[in-house]
Amino acid sequence: MIESSKESKKTNVTSTEEKEIDKWKFSNILRPIKLEDYVGQETIKKHLSVSIASSKIRWEAMEHILFYGPPGLWKTTISNIIATEMETNLKSTSGPAIDKQSDLVSILSNLESGDILFIDEIHRLRPQVEEILYTAMEDFELDIMVWSWTWAQSVKLPLKEFTLIWATTRLSALSSPLRDRFGNVLKLDFYSHDDIWLIISNNSSKLDLVLDEMILESISKKSRWTPRIANRLLKIVRDYSTIWKEVSNIKVLEWIFKDIWIDKLGLDYLDRKYLNTIHTKFNSWPVWLNTLASAIWEEEATLEDVVEPFLLQVGFIERTSRWRKISWAWINHLTK
Repeated sequence: MIESSKESKKTNVTSTEEKEIDKWKFSNILRPIKLEDYVGQETIKKHLSVSIASSKIRWEAMEHILFYGPPGLWKTTISNIIATEMETNLKSTSGPAIDKQSDLVSILSNLESGDILFIDEIHRLRPQVEEILYTAMEDFELDIMVWSWTWAQSVKLPLKEFTLIWATTRLSALSSPLRDRFGNVLKLDFYSHDDIWLIISNNSSKLDLVLDEMILESISKKSRWTPRIANRLLKIVRDYSTIWKEVSNIKVLEWIFKDIWIDKLGLDYLDRKYLNTIHTKFNSWPVWLNTLASAIWEEEATLEDVVEPFLLQVGFIERTSRWRKISWAWINHLTK
């Protein structure tokens, strides 16, 4: 009886673990696992493939990497791919999560040889925490102070060789001494229309969606050249197709996007609110950023980091360090 109960418990644990694994696989099904499956950013892919191969031949950790660019361009995904290609462990955290120096010391001291530490939103890391990374990145040791007052002394804590990968949307927010310690500073740019089309086509098959070229073209045009948005729109189409079974019709698809406030160029509710506020409330005159943020009840950082990058790419706005102004391209888009 005891043995049978143990076996049943083992079976339950195994089935639970398998469900968790299946759940993890499903949640990450749209993310590429290998570098050869990664679509776009060809220059970065070539550079990383050489760096990875060289590091594996020398049996050394890769040079530290800094990824920067607009949000949603798969900075986290490509970091996971590097860990997979290097056949090592990846430990992830974010700048806001590291509150004290002791938090970072604990993370770094627990890294094994060759491990990769990925830190997202690094521009939000506290300056006093950032300082202890200088020796950790260059000499693989931590220079920490113990005790205080007249008993204070510096103690060097050796670390195992690791690779630090940082991701940020604001490169200018990082200090020069920190930027200079990265062997690879790589900018991820917006993807081409063809790359987004291919990503959507590949991922639609993973979701068991049968979409014709007109629908793939429509989704790719609304994706703002960003893989994260492309996958988000594809999942919305998947949800509607599960219920309605009629999303293969392009007219139905356009109605779905219209219903969730996404137009043919991919502009959403916040984008149009931003543009229409300048156009109607301020009569298309230049508007200071803080005034515009107050008028539409949004934070300045949200407008700068989320809304404006795409509007600048399509030429709908002009901006300086203080004011914003809509262009004639937006006026022409309104009249169509």
